[in-house]
This record gives sequence, structure tokens and C-alpha cells, in this order.
Amino acid sequence: MKLYFTRHGKTQWNKEMRFQGREGDSPLLPESYLEIEELGKHLKDVSFEAIYSSPMTRAQKTAEGICQELTNCPEIIYSDALKELGLGELEGTKIVDSREKFGEEMWALRNEPSQYSHEKFKGEPFEEMIKRSTELVKKAISENEVGPLLFVSHGVTLGACIQTLIGTPLADLRKQGGLSNNSLSIIDYSDGQFTLELWNDDSFLNK
Repeated sequence: MKLYFTRHGKTQWNKEMRFQGREGDSPLLPESYLEIEELGKHLKDVSFEAIYSSPMTRAQKTAEGICQELTNCPEIIYSDALKELGLGELEGTKIVDSREKFGEEMWALRNEPSQYSHEKFKGEPFEEMIKRSTELVKKAISENEVGPLLFVSHGVTLGACIQTLIGTPLADLRKQGGLSNNSLSIIDYSDGQFTLELWNDDSFLNK
């Protein structure tokens, strides 16, 4: 079974370099809708059995935009399990300010999640985000017959989820870097094994 993963389109807060997290949200940029359309056209002939999406507006609009371009648009299933990592009091704040105030925590979040600590700003434990997102993917596999399946979510959540599924240790989840907006990653699931086939590809976007 093929599993497709894409991060939502770029938002106003992305542009302003603000944390969004599990509760914070901001509108997609006008140009993001064009990139979502390009992604949808790139996937046009993929017959997805189902689409799973975070219910956050930025992910919902991305999932809907992709679906509009598909030859066969399946049901879109929304799940809180695909929300972004909860960042507590940091949500809506500028990333540069958070780096000054929580330097060690922000470095670990970006470079070595095994050292990440969320307590100071009342965020969500990294391990809990991994658990909810990977369990959702496995549940989706069990609920569908042959796939393929598409998952629309957020940068930190998707990157950690994908890497965990393919067996990457917590300390190394960021070794391949982050995920770009509207990028595409693909995992092959066969005989109980997850194999990464594509990582963070946005070559189909007209940039």
C-alpha cells in the first residue's frame, strides 16, 4: 500500500515566522492556493482510497484544494491526531523571540527531538505527538483495503510521523531536515514494513 504525505500550504504566520502549533491557525497565502492546485494536478490520476487530514483550517483547505483536482476525489476524513505539535504559550509568537527565550528547547526541537523539553511553555510532549500520528496512520491502513492513502498535516508532525514509521530513532528524526509546504513524501507499506520512497519533493511546483 502506498502512503502519500503532504504538508499544508504556506500561511501568513509561516511568512511572518510565527509558531502555529496545535491550536494556533492562520489563513493560507493567496499564492498557496496556486501551489495546492499544482500539487493536486500532480496527483490527479492517483486513485486514493481515502484522504486523512488535520482539521486545522490550513490543512483542511489544502486537502480540499487537492481533492478538487483529482480525477476521483475520495472521502476526506478529519482527525485531531494529525494536528501539529502543541506548542502551548509559544503559539502565535515569533520564532526568533522564542529562540532567545528558550534557546535549548528550540535547538532540540529543530535538531535533536530526544533532547526536547516542552514544560517551560506548557507544550505537548514530542512523544505524544508521535504516538497519536503514527497510530492514526496504522489505523487508516487497517480501515482500507489497498490504498493508496493521502495524509495532509503539518511540518513537525508529518516529519516525525514519517521518520518514526520507517524506524528512525527519536534522536535522528530531523537528520533529513524538515518538510516544505505542499511537498510530497511517499512510504510503501508491505508485509508489515514501512519503506521510504520519496522525501520532501516539491519539484512539481512552479517556483
